[in-house]
Amino acid sequence: MLEKRLEVKAEGKKIYDILIRDTFSGLAEELAPFGIEDRKLCIVTERNVAGYYLNEVQEVLEKACRQVDIFIFQAGEASKNLDTVSQLYRYLILHEYDRKDMLIALGGGVVGDLTGFAAATYLRGVDFVQVPTSLLSQVDSSIGGKTGVDFQSYKNMVGAFYMPKLVYINIRTLETLSEREFHSGLGEVIKHGLIRDKDYYAWIKENRETIARREPEVLAQMVEGSCKIKRAVVEEDPREQGIRALLNFGHTFGHSIEKLMDFSLTHGECVGIGCVLAAAMSRKRGYISEKEYEDIAEMFGYFDFPAVPEQLKPEEIIRETRHDKKMEHGTIRFILLRAVGEADIFKDVSEAEMRDVFGGRS
Repeated sequence: MLEKRLEVKAEGKKIYDILIRDTFSGLAEELAPFGIEDRKLCIVTERNVAGYYLNEVQEVLEKACRQVDIFIFQAGEASKNLDTVSQLYRYLILHEYDRKDMLIALGGGVVGDLTGFAAATYLRGVDFVQVPTSLLSQVDSSIGGKTGVDFQSYKNMVGAFYMPKLVYINIRTLETLSEREFHSGLGEVIKHGLIRDKDYYAWIKENRETIARREPEVLAQMVEGSCKIKRAVVEEDPREQGIRALLNFGHTFGHSIEKLMDFSLTHGECVGIGCVLAAAMSRKRGYISEKEYEDIAEMFGYFDFPAVPEQLKPEEIIRETRHDKKMEHGTIRFILLRAVGEADIFKDVSEAEMRDVFGGRS
């Protein structure tokens, strides 16, 4: 059985483990130290994931705890809101969940973010565990304790920092992802190399064919590599007061495009588009070379990331960036590359610079 274990610490003390395996069979054993034999567990998931993995996870947990309940909501970003959270609160109240009980987030980023926020706020905080099933959630959203939901059309505007008790990754779930979902998650993977580790970025380039074929050993190495980068940033800045903002590379334009396209593009696709635009801005400032920019654009192209949608006007996208939650005193914080593998925070990006990266489109 494959096993890789990473500890996430804060102020020198372990907060939780990230466990990478190729099976769900060890989940109950990993939860045993939390006394689950006397607890009720509620598996929170969405309909698509439930069809693949719910029965398997439920069977593993039922042998080890007092009671397992199931809360299923409709798949998709449209469910990531306070209405769904309210429905989950009601379910937990009716099933008499108290502070000693636990939530299990089984699914992708929407499930993890929503369940984490509910856990942070139900009875002022109950334990929860991340069991991410998409690539994007395995390498990014399940790690670091950022939870939240969308408010109306504004992404992740309501949330809390709340750490899971465990992140349990079964890389076998990547086999059932569509090509689009799998490639979407690679947007965050490539981003990690670009902002923090040029050797990891080079490794992704060298192994992109085996990554595309989803060879298990390579996927495990890739997921571990991205988790290490995310862990390092989170440990240094757990509440996004400084360096953690580097993880938002590609997100300023990305979130704007995601909203303007009414979430018809995936989060990872929009981040990929945003990364290429931010790399173009880095090139225009002279931080990276033309060749390095072209290499980055080609990497995203290899994994079928789309270009900026033709129906969107640059002015629309730029205007929407002003609603981004990363605004600070009316100034947009942009993440740009000082070099491949090294990012920095900039507060001096002008609208003219933003307009320039769209190549004269009106």
